[in-house]
Amino acid sequence: MDLILWRHADAEDGNENIDDLDRVLTPRGVKQAARVASWLDRQLPEGTRVLTSPARRCEQTALALGRKYKVRPELTTDTTVEQLLEVAQWPHAKNAVLIVGHQPTLGETIAHLLPLHHPSCPVRKGMVWWLRTRERDGQQQTIVTAVQSPETL
Repeated sequence: MDLILWRHADAEDGNENIDDLDRVLTPRGVKQAARVASWLDRQLPEGTRVLTSPARRCEQTALALGRKYKVRPELTTDTTVEQLLEVAQWPHAKNAVLIVGHQPTLGETIAHLLPLHHPSCPVRKGMVWWLRTRERDGQQQTIVTAVQSPETL
């Protein structure tokens, strides 16, 4: 199974006058999302399920891809690793799953699946981590297929 984790692109700063879920992408974030979406569109397998947090900045990031997506209320800013993996149906989903979400959950998920010696992995805004599960010598492994940053595309 392929699990693609995409952190939302650069968004406006939060303040007490705006709900965190209503924050939108900055002009820089719109460009970041477009760059990464262009790369993803060429790479994603047919039938990839696209799931996004209900946060406006995540939906805007997913919109840049130009594919159908589903908003999943479980993918908010306080989602746990276990909740994210359940929504993704890891590692048993038939098709690839792309999740547009937030830190620290994305980094914690990467650290959990690889497994890293730290509880989290830094994931910059707009960055994509592409993970794949496979079986080797009777054991399930997670491998990194790609890591892309909007600045390098």
